[in-house]
Amino acid sequence: MKILIAGGAGFIGSNFIHYQLKHYADQIINIDKLTYAGNLENLKDVSHKSNYQFYKIDICNKNAIRKIMDSKIDLVVNFAAESHVDRSIADPAVFIQNNVLGTQNLLDLALEFEVKKFIQISTDEVYGSLKSQNKFTELSPLNPSNPYAASKAAADLLVKSYFKTYKLPINITRCSNNFGPYQYPEKLIPLFIIKALKKEQLPLYGDGTNIRDWIFVRDHCRAIDLVMRKGKTGEIYNIGANNEKSNLEITKKILSLLSKSENLIKYVKDRQGHDYRYAIDSTKIKKELDWQVNSSFEKDIIKTVNWYLENKKWWQKII
Repeated sequence: MKILIAGGAGFIGSNFIHYQLKHYADQIINIDKLTYAGNLENLKDVSHKSNYQFYKIDICNKNAIRKIMDSKIDLVVNFAAESHVDRSIADPAVFIQNNVLGTQNLLDLALEFEVKKFIQISTDEVYGSLKSQNKFTELSPLNPSNPYAASKAAADLLVKSYFKTYKLPINITRCSNNFGPYQYPEKLIPLFIIKALKKEQLPLYGDGTNIRDWIFVRDHCRAIDLVMRKGKTGEIYNIGANNEKSNLEITKKILSLLSKSENLIKYVKDRQGHDYRYAIDSTKIKKELDWQVNSSFEKDIIKTVNWYLENKKWWQKII
């Protein structure tokens, strides 16, 4: 098979490419416009492989993507997105352009070239905030709280409409908070690891009680692979690890692993529209595709901290 991966130089996309090249002989074509969060260093160790190609292309450049699609692409997996909530609050237009109109371009071309399946990589943030002990299911209403989440929800609805209107084979995956190697240090875990290593203050929003369900990126990649190869056409699959932790818990865990003082924590003004809690019900993907989380949060957070300790040159180049 020939698989087009959009946004493959980013955090989750690059981990997914590593997973694919390790387990399959499929041809991988990666397109990425290499914004601040796209980094070819993430893929340096696979760039020599004969079944991997990279092209610097913006998903908003339809003509450039058409030339790639003309090589008979079988599957499209769309990771390409602006993804940082704070940046979306400061400049929503960029998020609409990339996350909605860019997705439309990919959908139009997938339809034109009759791809076998289009996989949209989304987020649990499209569901909004939870305050009860309930969890989001695939049937939960979309209720985004910030421009980033709204742009992803809009893209999801667009993808779903191409299935219903044009019969384009699609799947949508919605995952909880990822962590692991190659994550750009604007997100909580890598940011706080690096700041703690530099003995800088760790800016924690509000009182730190906001809760997220954390999943190791490699477990997410296995789930996407299953959806791509075995998912029922037209279906949405939630992907979560049942690891609900408050931001304060995560912060203290990082400081403990690095033997740093909790005095480094600095409570700052809460983010605008900050959702209190996300939690994913992954029953559907577990039952239908036999997916399970491979390891524990405790082991994976240690792996992640160690990766940033061992790869200082990687993050020192980009901060």
